[in-house]
Amino acid sequence: MSILIKNGRVITATDDYVADVYIEGEIIKAIGANLNIKADQEIDAKGKLVMPGGIDPHVHLDMPFMGTYSSDNYETGTRAALFGGTTTVIDFILQTQGKSLQSALQEWKGRSDNNAVGDYSFHMAVTDFNEDTKKEIQHFIEVEGITSFKTFMAYKGALMIDDRQMVGLMQEVKKHGGLINVHATNGDMIDFLIAKHKSEGKLSPLYHYLSQPEVTEAEASSRFADLADYTGCPGYIVHLTCEGALNAVRFATRRNQHVFVETCIQYLILDASLYEQNFEGAKWVMSPPLREKKDQETLWAGLNQGLVNVVATDHCPFMWEQKLMGKDDFSKIPNGHPAIENRMELLFSEGVNKGRITLNKYVEVASTNAAKIFGMFPKKGTIAIESDADIVIFDPNETHTLSAKTHHMNVDYSGYEGWEVKGKVKTVLLRGQVVIDNNECKVSKGYGQFVKRNKVAGKI
Repeated sequence: MSILIKNGRVITATDDYVADVYIEGEIIKAIGANLNIKADQEIDAKGKLVMPGGIDPHVHLDMPFMGTYSSDNYETGTRAALFGGTTTVIDFILQTQGKSLQSALQEWKGRSDNNAVGDYSFHMAVTDFNEDTKKEIQHFIEVEGITSFKTFMAYKGALMIDDRQMVGLMQEVKKHGGLINVHATNGDMIDFLIAKHKSEGKLSPLYHYLSQPEVTEAEASSRFADLADYTGCPGYIVHLTCEGALNAVRFATRRNQHVFVETCIQYLILDASLYEQNFEGAKWVMSPPLREKKDQETLWAGLNQGLVNVVATDHCPFMWEQKLMGKDDFSKIPNGHPAIENRMELLFSEGVNKGRITLNKYVEVASTNAAKIFGMFPKKGTIAIESDADIVIFDPNETHTLSAKTHHMNVDYSGYEGWEVKGKVKTVLLRGQVVIDNNECKVSKGYGQFVKRNKVAGKI
C-alpha cells in the first residue's frame, strides 16, 4: 500500500516547508515539492499542517488504583488518542511489592496484547528495589526494550521507595543505559497534611489541593535532582506543575546538570480555583493538583527556555460514579483526569494560536522530544525518510467545542466541557495506514504494536 500526501505544510521540530510526502508500506520513502510518483491513495493536504504523530509518554490505561481501575482500557484509550492525533503512548507498569518486575510485565501484557488500536510502549515502575529486582534491570533494557524506570517519592506503603532504594536503582539503571522517571512530591509531608485536614473535618476536594502545597513538589524535585547528579543517572520528572519545582531544575543547570522535565496540558491551562466548586472539583482531583496562574506562566516560559521538554497528559480517567467514592472524604477520590484525546488540540489552540509557543516548539514538546528522550527517534517523532509514517493532517483554522458528548474516551464527563478550540485533527496515519479520517476510526483493536525502545542518550 502506498500513499501520497500532497501540498501540505510540513512541520517538524526544526522545519517548516510545503511539500509532498510519499509513503510505502509503513515507512516514509520520499519528501519533496511536486513529487511525480503514482500512489495507491492520494490525500490533498492543501491548507493543512502535516506533522509527526503525537507521543504521550504518560498515560495510565486499565490501571488498578484506590480499589478500582482507570476507565479507559488499551482499546478505548489508544483509539481516543488516535482521534486526538496521538499515535504512540507510553503506559506505566506497576510492580507489586514483594513480586518481580517480570510478573508485573506479564500482568500488563495480559491487558495490552492484541487490544491496542494505536502504538504503545511501557515504563517500568519500581516499587520494591532489592537484590532480586536489581538483577532484572539489564534484561528489561536490553531484551524487553523497556528503558525507563519510574519511582515514586509519595504513596507510602504502596508505591513509594526511599532514597536508599532510589540511589541503588539509579546506579543500576545508569550502568545499563536507562533512565529514571520520578513522581517528585514529598509523601511524608503530604500524608501529614491529609491526616491533619481530615482530623479537622475538612473533607472537600479543596483539601486535596491544600494537602499538596508547592513546597512538597519543590523539595522532592530538588532532592531527586541531587540524587541524579550524584549517581550520574539521566533523570526525568513527570507531571511537573509549579514554579518552585521548576526552580529546582533551573538551579541544577548551574552545575551543568540536565534534568528532563514533563508537564501536562492541564497544568498549562487549568488552575486551582476549580477546587472551590464543592464536589464538582473532584473532576480535577489528580496528583500533583492543579496550581496557581503564576505557575502556568512559569511553565509556558519553561517550554520556551528549554527547561520543560515534554507536554503529556497523565491520562487516568475515572467515571463519575468512581469519583463519588470520595464524596465524603477527598482522600478517597480516585486521582486522575481524562485528556489523552484533547492534548494536541488544546496545546495548539492555547499555545500556538495564542502566540505562547511556535509551531516548531509545538511539535518538539508534543512528539519529538519524547521520542528522543525515550529511545524511539527517528523511528518515531519526526517526518523524515525511513521514519515510521505516523502523521497528523491538521486544520489550523477549524474551530470546535470539546464535550463528553462527542469525545471517544471512556469517561462520562470532560475536564474541558464547552471549551472552544481552534485547530482540528482531520486525518491520522499510523505506520502508513489511515487510522482516523472524517472523525471515523478505520482500524480495530490489535492494530497497535508494542514499540521496543533503544538505550537512552541522556540528552536531546
